[in-house]
Amino acid sequence: MLSSTKLYRRLMDTLSTAILVMDDQLRLRYLNLAAESLLAISGRQFNQSFIGDIMVNGDQDIADIRTALQQGHSFTKRKTQIHLLHGKTLQVDYTITPMTDMDEVALVMEIQGINYAERISRDENLISTHETTRELVRGLAHEIKNPLGGIRGAAQLLASELPADTDLTDYTSVIIEEADRLHKLVDRLVGSRKPMEFRTLNVHEVLERVRNLVEAEVRNMDITVVRNYDPSIPEIQGDSEQLIQAVLNIVRNAVQALESPHVKHRSGIIELGTRIMRNITIGTVYHRLVTRIDIIDNGPGVPAELKDNIFFPMISGRAEGTGLGLSIAHSIVNQHKGIIECKSEPGRTCFAIYLPVNTPTIPSNDIGSGQFGK
Repeated sequence: MLSSTKLYRRLMDTLSTAILVMDDQLRLRYLNLAAESLLAISGRQFNQSFIGDIMVNGDQDIADIRTALQQGHSFTKRKTQIHLLHGKTLQVDYTITPMTDMDEVALVMEIQGINYAERISRDENLISTHETTRELVRGLAHEIKNPLGGIRGAAQLLASELPADTDLTDYTSVIIEEADRLHKLVDRLVGSRKPMEFRTLNVHEVLERVRNLVEAEVRNMDITVVRNYDPSIPEIQGDSEQLIQAVLNIVRNAVQALESPHVKHRSGIIELGTRIMRNITIGTVYHRLVTRIDIIDNGPGVPAELKDNIFFPMISGRAEGTGLGLSIAHSIVNQHKGIIECKSEPGRTCFAIYLPVNTPTIPSNDIGSGQFGK
C-alpha cells in the first residue's frame, strides 16, 4: 500500500503540466517529471535549491512570487520568458498558488510551456494533414494505374502487330517504358504495401545499419558520419526494415544537401544521435517515455519557403528530386505512432524522430525524484 506522500508524487508525475513545490524560503521541495523535462534539471540534484538558482535573472518574477506568498493570493502570468541556468529561454504561462494550511509546503508553481503547446498543435495538424494527403494520393494512384495498365497493354499489342524490322517499335518501347516508370512513381507515392512487422528492437541497430550503408556511399566524398548515442536508450516496438528506410531517406537528404554548391565549408558532417525524453505528447497522445533520434548535418539548411511543406509528397528543394523521401519517412514514423520535426538554419539542420517507448507505469526509480520533506 502506498503512503499518501508517495501516492501524491506518483499522481503528479503522471501530469503533463510542470509542477514545482516550494517552501516559504522559495526552496524547491519537489518537482514532477514534467518539470524536470521542461526545465532540463534533476529533482534530486536541485532539491532544496533556491528558485533563483533555476530562474536566472528572474528578480521580478521572484519578487511577485514573494508578494503572492505574503498576501496569500494566487496569480497567473501569461506569455512570459524565464531564463534557465544552462542558457535556455522558455516562453511560458505560469500560475502561483500559496498553500497557507500546510507546514512544509508554502506554494505550488504550475508551468505550461507555450512553445510546447504550439508544438503539440503543430504535430496534430501535421499528422492530420498527412493522413488526408495519403488517402488522397492513394485514391489518385488507383485512378492513374487503371489507364496506365490500358496504355501499356495497348502498346504491347501494337508492338506485336508491327513488322520486326520497322522503326515504329521504338515508339511503342518508349510508351511501355514510360508507363512502367509512371507505375513505379505511383507505387512510391503510395508507399510500401508490406504490412508492418513489429518486434522488440534497439534503435541503435537501425542507426548502425544506416551508418554502414551511408559510409559506403560517401567513401569518395568529404563527408563524415559521427555517432552521439545514449547507451541507456530502452528498446521499442517497431519494424526494423521500415525504420531503416525512414532514417536512410533523411540521411540521404543530408548527403545531397552537403553536396550542394551552396555549401561553404570544406567537410560535411552528419551526426546520428539518440536521447530519451520524458513526458512528451505526440499528436493527442501523452507518452511517459519517448526515444528521440537526431539526424544533424552542417549543410546549407532547408529553404525557408519549404520548411512548412517538406513532409508532403512532390515537395523538393532540388530540381532532380521527387520529393518522396521525407514523405515516406514521415509516413513510416507516423505508423509507429511517432512524429518527425525539423529545425533548420544555415550550417545546422536537425531532423528529430520521436518514437514512443511502451511504458505502462512509471519506473520505480523515477518515483519521488524530488522530495516533499527533508
